[in-house]
Amino acid sequence: MSDSKTPVTHDLNKLFDKIKDVRIAMLTTFDEQQNLHSRPMATIRPEADGSLLFLTDADSAKVYEVNKDSKVNLSYTNPETNVYVSVSGTANAYRDAAKAAELYTEPLRAWFPKGKDDPSIMILKVTVERGEYWDSPSSLLSRAYGYVRAVATGEASKDDDVNEHAQVVVK
Repeated sequence: MSDSKTPVTHDLNKLFDKIKDVRIAMLTTFDEQQNLHSRPMATIRPEADGSLLFLTDADSAKVYEVNKDSKVNLSYTNPETNVYVSVSGTANAYRDAAKAAELYTEPLRAWFPKGKDDPSIMILKVTVERGEYWDSPSSLLSRAYGYVRAVATGEASKDDDVNEHAQVVVK
């Protein structure tokens, strides 16, 4: 059930802007028993086509899982800045040695010991279908305003009083 009061935008750049400083996402897939299975993944970068790219091992469970059911969710959180993002879409795992070499950075050697030419590297591409973000000011003053407003009016702060919240739907 969606909240009809939540603003809707089609601007993926706004979504990508919210996650640009969040290095790790929790990727959720469905396992063989259709249970949700989540694990941390390092987002490499967003692509111009509105997808997010990750590198993964060809033998990982996530490759098997997205081949069985491509629906995935990515959760990003940055508690220090109070930014929270949920992204849903479809995932596709494929081999592309040239693209893998382009995306590879030396810290990834921990997972791919043979470097950028490691034959086990696969691209995991998540095509974004929709997202939602919450961006709350982290300042004490903003939280105090919400508290005082609630005490004075007897009502909870409205999201638009102190929070930025929107759904992003890909056209």
